[in-house]
Amino acid sequence: MTPTRPQPSDDAVGDAPPRGRAAALIVAAGRGRRFGGGVPKQYQALGGRALLAHAAAAFLAHPRIDLVQVVIGPDDRDLHDRALAGLEVAPPVIGGAERQDSVRLGLEALAARGDIDFVLVHDAARPFLPAGMIDRVLNALGDAPAALPALAVTDTLKRGEAMTVAGTVSRDGLWRAQTPQGARLDLLLAAHRAAAGHTLPRALTDDAAVMEAAGHAVRLVDGDEAAFKITTTADMDRARQLLARRGQTATLLPATGSGFDVHAFAPGDHVWLCGVPVPHDQGLSGHSDADVALHALTDAVLGAIAADDIGRHFPPTDARWRGASSDRFLIHALALMGAMGGRLVHCDVTIIGERPKVGPHREAMRRRLAELTGLPPARIGVKATTTEQLGFTGRREGLAAMATATVLLPDLSAPEPVV
Repeated sequence: MTPTRPQPSDDAVGDAPPRGRAAALIVAAGRGRRFGGGVPKQYQALGGRALLAHAAAAFLAHPRIDLVQVVIGPDDRDLHDRALAGLEVAPPVIGGAERQDSVRLGLEALAARGDIDFVLVHDAARPFLPAGMIDRVLNALGDAPAALPALAVTDTLKRGEAMTVAGTVSRDGLWRAQTPQGARLDLLLAAHRAAAGHTLPRALTDDAAVMEAAGHAVRLVDGDEAAFKITTTADMDRARQLLARRGQTATLLPATGSGFDVHAFAPGDHVWLCGVPVPHDQGLSGHSDADVALHALTDAVLGAIAADDIGRHFPPTDARWRGASSDRFLIHALALMGAMGGRLVHCDVTIIGERPKVGPHREAMRRRLAELTGLPPARIGVKATTTEQLGFTGRREGLAAMATATVLLPDLSAPEPVV
């Protein structure tokens, strides 16, 4: 079916947002034969990070994306794990021989979870992913089965034969498709199952085409020139130049986030504070290692970059985080900050409780925070206070912690450089 033309209301506020959980499915199983080099292009470095990591971090930082799932090649697990170290994505799915097979396998994995309603399928080779484009695709799914970000064709098109112009093609109604392409998970999975083994698999080159083949209307929304696909080495050069221009021209503005956390005492012989085991006659109760200080600092970093809170990224109902070391949570928040072009410049933690005493361990805590954040100890504050025997901390029922994080972030109100 023919996609409908975008309407003026198709911006971030024009459609009713859909109700339900959304996942990003990043397709990274290809070999990138046109790109060259011994490593698949999705794992090649751009600004010190793999292309795949740029795309994954952009989705993870978006408050409306609940899960990021990556589909990889059968021999790429080590590459995947190194590229996404510090980013909390779902375990990867092994893809198939063709992109269509890989997407279907990824959709099957998402459907098996039973908690995903909408899916955004994205090419790993598109590292620049504006948050507004994610919003537009999601908003369109409020009343459409599928949505496609696209750019209107503005160049004159020629049809060629043997390197000779054979005719001029009208550009009226023509659009350049981009990703992420969104759909209701159940409908897209059914469409892919029906298309499996299609006699012309390459005719279905994206998920919008699969949905069209199944008879579903696909809503067009405005794409973004920055979301170009890296196919050749010239594209990679363009991406590096874009990053360099942004780095040279970006104005960094300070942002401050705050965090607060509480954990009750439980049987044990030590507590974790700032990543340091502190001997005590009790432990702390929690789903993870209950490091109240690292939890507060993680929330402070997430608050500074407006990326929701620790509970959304690491829900206590998820068995993966049972007994987990809390330094993973802070590393994840710092990775999201880095993906946004941010830089942590100062942090301060205050631990609240009568016991144990923090003073003898303060320098060890600062050193551990320096290892985790990359900051010099001179920019890390660790303090302790009591509540003068008032409240639950005064009654020695548990510990609390407050934290602040100061981050420098690119000024989003400044004009973007020409792509």
